[in-house]
Amino acid sequence: MVHPFLFLQWLEQKLHIHIGEHVMYTWLVMILLILVAVLVKRNIQTVPSGLQNLLEPVVAGIEGMIEETMGPKGKAYFPLIATIAFFILVSNLIALIPGFYPPTANLNTNAAMALTVFAMTHIIGIKEHGIGYLKHFCGPVIWLAPLIFPIEIVGHLARPLSLTLRLFGNMYGHEIVLMIFFALVPFMLPLPMMLMGVLVAFIQTFVFMLLAMIYIAGSLEEAH
Repeated sequence: MVHPFLFLQWLEQKLHIHIGEHVMYTWLVMILLILVAVLVKRNIQTVPSGLQNLLEPVVAGIEGMIEETMGPKGKAYFPLIATIAFFILVSNLIALIPGFYPPTANLNTNAAMALTVFAMTHIIGIKEHGIGYLKHFCGPVIWLAPLIFPIEIVGHLARPLSLTLRLFGNMYGHEIVLMIFFALVPFMLPLPMMLMGVLVAFIQTFVFMLLAMIYIAGSLEEAH
């Protein structure tokens, strides 16, 4: 995607390197999240205020969703799920700021997160059940295993592809539409599209986070 102006382009030009817009803005989002975390941690109070007051309900909401979707064992994976959720949300929202590029509008960023979820799903499954985790791929009765096993393998391999393309398609499409509107009517008309962009940012974060929880929850369950 070619942008007329990107805020961090000057850094690439100054350093005489090309690392990709998605990498630069990924670092920017990471720095923002780390700074916010440090600021909140340094000023934690019994009666929350400021950033703590804003983030506590969000963190509590994510924790509640994890417990409801994954059960008590899911609490151990709160850092993974919450980190992905905050990263995707901030990455999506910066798309609404002129001169900023959302890392989630690039296949590489989304594929990295999707493969992380995919790998963690099976690592957690093996850690939880040992060699018995293979029963998840064999179906309810053993004589169906030769048929069910390849179907399950294909289904599991399709998960990272689905996670990647769903997020990429929505954010890339939104970027294109927003750029067209800004080019044609650069003033008041793009505002409704920007409001819709906020909704899309939250929905896509929720969908990715929910699917990640469902996949990991499946690996935690006993095979039937």
